[in-house]
Amino acid sequence: MSKSSWGYGLLLLALIAAPFVGAYPVFMMKLLCFALFASAFNLLLGYTGLLSFGHAAFLGGSAYIAGYAIKTLGLTPELGLLAGTLTGAFLGWVFGIFAIRRQGIYFAMITLALAQMVFFVALQAKFTGGEDGMQGIPRGALFGVISLADDLTMYYVTLAITVAAFALIVRTIHSPFGQVLKGIKENEPRAISLGYDTHRFKLLAFVLSAALAGLAGSLKTLVLGFATLTDVHWTSSGGVILMTLVGGLGTLSGPLVGSAVVVLLENKIGEFGNGLAALTGVEWFRTLGESVTMVTGLIFVVCVLAFRRGIMGEIIALLQRVRKT
Repeated sequence: MSKSSWGYGLLLLALIAAPFVGAYPVFMMKLLCFALFASAFNLLLGYTGLLSFGHAAFLGGSAYIAGYAIKTLGLTPELGLLAGTLTGAFLGWVFGIFAIRRQGIYFAMITLALAQMVFFVALQAKFTGGEDGMQGIPRGALFGVISLADDLTMYYVTLAITVAAFALIVRTIHSPFGQVLKGIKENEPRAISLGYDTHRFKLLAFVLSAALAGLAGSLKTLVLGFATLTDVHWTSSGGVILMTLVGGLGTLSGPLVGSAVVVLLENKIGEFGNGLAALTGVEWFRTLGESVTMVTGLIFVVCVLAFRRGIMGEIIALLQRVRKT
């Protein structure tokens, strides 16, 4: 068994034990959803080299469809999650058809423009609730048998789904398909010269990434019981880019670490500001909770300057240098 397998095994054991050592289950479930979202995005950017500014459309669009399927249509949670995942895949296919033949900034801008169209649909459509969002989505019972009302039960279901999705990503990356994606990222003209239809491979990668992002959004809606415009806003696309780059682009563990760092910062900045205000008497620090984007942006700049490969990228590079000496 490799060292990375041991590391993932220990992480899994820690996550299983987390609710029993004081971790708040709902917060942990939110963290798992964003870890899955970041891992899905990393599959596209880190291993295929496609920078998408439209992943919020897959997260938020799937969240609304899953919530509608469960709340209004009365579907069971697993069918709601499936509907959300298929929505993400469908949106990914549509986005890919328009964007996949473009590269660089042109590809990114097309995905952003299409994502903004999804945002305005979510804003205007009646079933989404507009600016109020979709509220009161019930968790229901898994397969009509296992009630998800209890946070602990919901946590372990969320953990199982996230682990299965992450295993799919790992299997994809280490498959022949994944090797072709890496080849496209490193040298697309050479991949074309070898006879690969790179547009088809990139489209498949885009659809898979969008489907997993849709699963993350659907799961988040099921956990929290609501879907809002924040999920489909362009800032969510920026947030997942931040998570991936901070953790380590093109590494399996990077998005997990990056999402944990960003989510923890967003939840703790308000408490940190209150503490600074109490210590210094400067009331401005209490407004830090409203300036989370500014603070996380500062953290991003520091990480880029200090950790050019991301946190896990630098750690992996350091371990490789140690092995060579």
